[in-house]
Amino acid sequence: MATHAISHLLASASIDLSQYESLYKYLHSHPELSNQELSTSTTCAAHLTKLKVFTLYTKIGGHGLAGVFDNGPGKKILLRADMDALPILENAALPYASTATGIGADGRPTPVMHACGHDMHMTCLLAASETLVKLRDSWSGTLIVVFQPAEERGTGAKAMVDDGLYERVPVPDYVLGQHVMAMRAGSVGFRAGTIMAGADSLRITLFGSGGHGSQPHRTVDPAVLAAHVVVRLQSIVSREVDYNDVAVLTVGSIQVGKTENIIADHATIGVDIRSMSLATREKLLSAIERVVKAECEASGAGKEPLIEVTRNLPKTVNDEAMANRLKGCFGQYFKSDFDSDIPVTTIAEDFSILGTSQGVPCAFWHWGGIDPALWDEKSRQGRLLDIPVNHSSDFAPVIHPTMRTGVDALCVAALEFFSGRDQSKL
Repeated sequence: MATHAISHLLASASIDLSQYESLYKYLHSHPELSNQELSTSTTCAAHLTKLKVFTLYTKIGGHGLAGVFDNGPGKKILLRADMDALPILENAALPYASTATGIGADGRPTPVMHACGHDMHMTCLLAASETLVKLRDSWSGTLIVVFQPAEERGTGAKAMVDDGLYERVPVPDYVLGQHVMAMRAGSVGFRAGTIMAGADSLRITLFGSGGHGSQPHRTVDPAVLAAHVVVRLQSIVSREVDYNDVAVLTVGSIQVGKTENIIADHATIGVDIRSMSLATREKLLSAIERVVKAECEASGAGKEPLIEVTRNLPKTVNDEAMANRLKGCFGQYFKSDFDSDIPVTTIAEDFSILGTSQGVPCAFWHWGGIDPALWDEKSRQGRLLDIPVNHSSDFAPVIHPTMRTGVDALCVAALEFFSGRDQSKL
């Protein structure tokens, strides 16, 4: 479908986003953690039900939701949004800021916030669904919408597939997704090939020998051991990874002891790594194990450390043929607001599993959520790094034009692939 035709269609079927602005604010103020998205999933299902064309499937891989709109012969297109929030105390000065709490993965109460934009993802997919239903006479095929749980834990896509997602919905011809980022609102960014890194998270338990805080000579202090491990880990990327490779190693959490005058008997470290190649991933994992074991031996620990992989996300690779089509239609629709060759990011996603598990091509893009006035001001000052990013307590996408851009991007992509052109001929 020619992009000028898509532009005309979207202009003719523009929907009132005010109800979706209200929905977004509701979702933002009612976040739920990974694998706890019951109310969120129910809310999305209720909105899809109002469109009166979707066959719904619920409780897939936990609280996963899928809707299928069979609109005649043609391609099968899957659009995906994620639903889960993060254990973060919101600091954004918004009238709809979250005050919600939940039970974290460690079993403890925690504040909860949509600090990664998944509330905007859901809202845009629901609005895009209404738009595509309104345009049903202009395209033919099957629209599949998926609202995925537990993206932040890297388990949700696989859980849905393993729980029989594709026994309920048709296997798509194309899988499409998007993510709001700390980019100028109204902009869309894309690249062919690898767009996002792979990620692994580790929980490392170090065993010491506890005792009274006044007599450290009678203990093996896991706090001191953990400190040495954390410092030593910082040299892996800077001293062992080739400077041409992309790699990140972050210590995100350290937990040891409960009070000042007791030396604990163990410490737990949470480590996250990002990589673009399997060789670099293996180098990072091997080096982490070597460093941890060596520091335990140096500290006189009487027990081997326990290193557990808590999550694994594959790198996100955009199909080349799909990329060619998206570059064309996005470029013509968004014009100067579209960047067809954004840098690879070390942020990671499990989105691609929805396609790669079935041998189906995928495409994923980013779009901006930062107030254009703020972006332009910080750009003039050379201070773009001051802008809060995803997973920050101050991350707060501006509603407009972020929402309209996210809705339009999904619709443009879906209509392009519903057009029926054979990607093998590109």
